[in-house]
Amino acid sequence: MRHPPITEPIQRATLAHATVLAEIHRAAFPPTESWSRDVMLLHLELPTTFGLVHPDGGMVLARVAADEAEILTIAVDPARRRLGIGSALLRLAMERAAAIGAVSMFLEVAVTNHAARALYAAHGFTEAGLRRHYYSDGTDALILRSTLTPPGIES
Repeated sequence: MRHPPITEPIQRATLAHATVLAEIHRAAFPPTESWSRDVMLLHLELPTTFGLVHPDGGMVLARVAADEAEILTIAVDPARRRLGIGSALLRLAMERAAAIGAVSMFLEVAVTNHAARALYAAHGFTEAGLRRHYYSDGTDALILRSTLTPPGIES
């Protein structure tokens, strides 16, 4: 699977980044929701999954299957939020998924996570469903969907 180049300073995450990804995830999520280094490794080893890492404390893991993509997780260190890192990671993940052949992207977000919901709305995500009691604390998750723009086509 050929991937388009990453715009600096965001890099493609490799197996060597698994510890850094886990550290960012641990800083961004409660202990019951954070992913370990081993979980990061498992995802990065899959041929359908790709990761991106921002050196200032951001990461995203996504996968593409057929013509659909899914954000598995996205995280920004709380001390580095509101600097555009999450937006840049999401935009590049969407571009990469489209370049691989995905025409839509899905993700889940806690109904209570208003900052993330605003980020996703700014990138064209709309509500597609609801997963009741999805998170370990019983919070519901919204399923959001965005149509992806194929490379070379202006939106």
